[in-house]
Amino acid sequence: MLYRKTDTALGGLFSQPTQAPAQSNQLINTASALSAPTLLGDERDAILAKWNQLQAFWGTGKGYFNNNIPPVEFTLENPFCRFKAVGYSCMPNNKDEDGLVVLVFNKKETDIRSQQQQLVESLHKVLGGNQTLTVNVEGIKTLPDDQTEVVIYVVERSPNGTSRRVPATTLYAHFEQTNIKTQLQQLGVTLSMTRTELSPAQIKQLLQNPPAGVDPIIWEQAKVDNPDSEKLIPVPMVGFKELLRRLKVQDQMTKQHQTRLDIISEDIGELQKNQTTTMAKIAQYKRKLMDLSHRTLQVLIKQEIQRKSGYAIQADEEQLRVQLDTIQGELNAPTQFKGRLNELMSQIRMQNHFGAVRSEERYYIDADLLREIKQHLKQQQEGLSHLISIIKDDLEDIKLVEHGLNETIHIRGGVFS
Repeated sequence: MLYRKTDTALGGLFSQPTQAPAQSNQLINTASALSAPTLLGDERDAILAKWNQLQAFWGTGKGYFNNNIPPVEFTLENPFCRFKAVGYSCMPNNKDEDGLVVLVFNKKETDIRSQQQQLVESLHKVLGGNQTLTVNVEGIKTLPDDQTEVVIYVVERSPNGTSRRVPATTLYAHFEQTNIKTQLQQLGVTLSMTRTELSPAQIKQLLQNPPAGVDPIIWEQAKVDNPDSEKLIPVPMVGFKELLRRLKVQDQMTKQHQTRLDIISEDIGELQKNQTTTMAKIAQYKRKLMDLSHRTLQVLIKQEIQRKSGYAIQADEEQLRVQLDTIQGELNAPTQFKGRLNELMSQIRMQNHFGAVRSEERYYIDADLLREIKQHLKQQQEGLSHLISIIKDDLEDIKLVEHGLNETIHIRGGVFS
């Protein structure tokens, strides 16, 4: 199980002094309490031995074994405690020069954020109110049990204008002074530690010396099972309290990851919405560009016609006319494009007739293009009306001619008769 709260685990582990070899009398007393107590001098000592073993397995209580010797204190660190495991935590990778120091407050994150400025001013006063020092907040993170982790660093400005971060070890040593630690406790600080990477010597010392109460064989196996020895380091989990703490931290990080995923999901949805809107605008601008291109082409055609009005057709123009006539002939050929266009038009009419076009599809025509279409249709209608009137006049003339011919034939027939 990976654990993000690395500095607390590593800091607590590293801050433990190296366990000295257990004294021989302590080993003898423990062995006597677990195997051969002589407190009562009868068969009840065997029951007392089993009770002492149960307390040792549980990791709490006192083991009485002799009237003249004090009882043995059973703690979670005793080698017989069964409620132990080994997990892995990420090793910090910050340098001492970064000056990062972690302060754990017994307050909620909302309270810390709402009073962040006052907190910075209070920490500045704890540092003596020196005007050359500036307290900065690197990050704020929620911890279980309504606690909050605040990462700070202090910038020191020299008279010549340069600035540097106060090393983390120096700042931590200042916070660990008795009077300073009391002031921090008044602000709600329950724990302070440096966030610096471990040196190779420190890592070697941690790995070579099993923590108190952890079997060396289990510790060696934990080092072998380390999935990434460059980034992770084994840490002991002794007792249910430590297991519960790591479980709470894991739940807290899971909630933070889920919150971040929700934010990313919302951002993706907003980006998709913006993309849809942008694509619609691009399509609209394409249609507008095409319309403007057609209008510009019409203007250029009219301008070119006026410019070359009265001039003879040039050779390149004649060549272009021949090419256009050829293209027009290909389009009008029955077996070429015209036939295919007629076939497509027939299919479209059939689809419209059987209702194949979905009702939700709507097409809009630009106002200028619609105006041009209306003008063109109006001109076509006027041309047809003029053509119809000419045909009517011609029919009247033909009727008059036929009537005159009939009368002439009738007169000639009467005369010859």
